[in-house]
Amino acid sequence: MSEPLIMAVPSKGRLKEQVEEWLADCGLDLKASGGSRGYVAALKGQPAVVVRLLSAGDIAEALDAGDVHLGVTGEDLLRERGGDVDARVQLLRPLGFGRADLVVAVPKSWLDVDTMADLEAVAHDTVVRTGRRMRVATKYLVQTRAFFAAHGVTDYRITESSGATEGAPAAGTAELVVDITTTGATLVANGLKVLNDGLILSSQAQFAASLRASWSAGQLAAAERVLRIIEARAAARDSATLVWPARGDAAEAAVVADLVARGAARRPNGLLVPARDVADASLALAAARLGPLTVSRPDFVYDLDCAPYDALRTGVTRV
Repeated sequence: MSEPLIMAVPSKGRLKEQVEEWLADCGLDLKASGGSRGYVAALKGQPAVVVRLLSAGDIAEALDAGDVHLGVTGEDLLRERGGDVDARVQLLRPLGFGRADLVVAVPKSWLDVDTMADLEAVAHDTVVRTGRRMRVATKYLVQTRAFFAAHGVTDYRITESSGATEGAPAAGTAELVVDITTTGATLVANGLKVLNDGLILSSQAQFAASLRASWSAGQLAAAERVLRIIEARAAARDSATLVWPARGDAAEAAVVADLVARGAARRPNGLLVPARDVADASLALAAARLGPLTVSRPDFVYDLDCAPYDALRTGVTRV
């Protein structure tokens, strides 16, 4: 038997629940081995895939090291791996959940500090007045250093956070923070404000592939199968099928050609259109006296090409 494709998904928390819901919606239900506390799972209908349940941080590390082929984790954790992570990990699809922003936040009492340029001036002034560098509490060392360097902020030192980062200024262990936030409420509750240009990364969960992993032909084939299912489901969520009794005359041909030029795709006895364009398409068909019109939502839309798989295959070949 050939080596299986190894896929990693989160083992706990809200992200685990969201990933399981997403996979189930694609018809790829997870079934844990050894009960609900097992750390190995199977993917429905995919015998060539073995699923490992790991923490989100461990998944980012495993993708970067090539210990797994595919995985779901936060982009913030992948970017924190440092260096040219895009040369080591291929982002295949943003998943639309697990959203959070990595931001620079300072005390609200710093009334005249609203931008990174203001922060640079404060940092310089702190060194001149006290001889000490401004302290930044964060778990995100790599991205903090890169962002601060890009904005010319050099007079600071990082205080690595292992607990509740947002509480560092109030505790007196740092002057400001770089932290992840979803609503900003926790930062506000701790007397902090986000700088106007202090957004480092808008993160979300990503379905990603390791370019460092060892990929056999069989593992690539298993990845293609999974990716085609996922992409077909994603396409279906955003599409609708329009069907009507065909007339075959010039007026029908003209309206169909116009809708195709605007993004629709021909289907037997009708069109596949973006869901957002259903109303406009129905009006155009009604104006040409084509109908009655039936609109339905497909479960899956399989295209001939699969862009994420093509990108993966190219990336694996290049490496």
